[in-house]
Amino acid sequence: MFLFISYSELFVVFFVMLLIFGPEKLPEIARNLGKGIRQLRDASNNVKNEMIKETQKAGLDTEAIEKLKKELKDAKKIMNVKEEITNTIKRQ
Repeated sequence: MFLFISYSELFVVFFVMLLIFGPEKLPEIARNLGKGIRQLRDASNNVKNEMIKETQKAGLDTEAIEKLKKELKDAKKIMNVKEEITNTIKRQ
C-alpha cells in the first residue's frame, strides 16, 4: 500500500491520467513533479541545517537534544503499550 492506496487503485489513477493528458504530456508532468519534490526536500534540509547552526550558536548541546528526543520516543512507546492494555481491558 502506498499512501493508503492499493496498487489496483494506483493503476486506475495512472490509466485515467494517461487518458486525460496523453502519452506526450506524462513525462513532462512527472519531470515537473520530480523537480517540485526535490525543491521541497532541499528546502526542508536547509531549514534543518539552519536549526542546527542556530542551536550550536546558542550553545545548546545537540547530544542532549538527541538524548531528549530518544527519551520522548521511549515514553511514547510506553504510553502506546499502556493504551493498548487499557483498550484490551475495556473490550473484555
